Amino acid sequence: MNVGRTVFAQVMDHVPVYEFNKCVRRYGGDSRPRGFSCWDQFLCLSFAQLMYRESLRDIHACLRSVQGKLYHMGFRGRIAKSTLSDANEVHDWRIYADFARLLIATARPMYSEESLGFDLDSTVYALDSTTIDLCLSVFPWVRFQSFQKRGEDAHAPGYARLHTHFH
Repeated sequence: MNVGRTVFAQVMDHVPVYEFNKCVRRYGGDSRPRGFSCWDQFLCLSFAQLMYRESLRDIHACLRSVQGKLYHMGFRGRIAKSTLSDANEVHDWRIYADFARLLIATARPMYSEESLGFDLDSTVYALDSTTIDLCLSVFPWVRFQSFQKRGEDAHAPGYARLHTHFH
């Protein structure tokens, strides 16, 4: 039986909480407390990323399966699908963007001397270009674009593709 701390809690120990809280204060992230802080949201999303979870339902089910360990993993708020959904809607995305930039700036010097196996003249960034199909009746703000692949018909009217890019 494991009597030590969870691996997740040990990984999160390396996250600069003070810097995260500066980002939260900068954008007033916890100014409307509803029992689920920006830090709890960050922990949920980090857990989801590390565990390859793909939806709110999936994240919630996985976290519920370790309900007795959540406090020891750093969670302080009650976790429910609706709570996480509300947090995703209410908390300012710039908190996490600024924090990501800070983490990148911290990690970059650590690996500056390591060889990639090939030479590069400048900095390289990895971007996610995931395509998500959306229904226009549910997401009216999406601009419709018709995409055709070889041997396939264009999307049916009323559907669009959204390309996400993370910098």
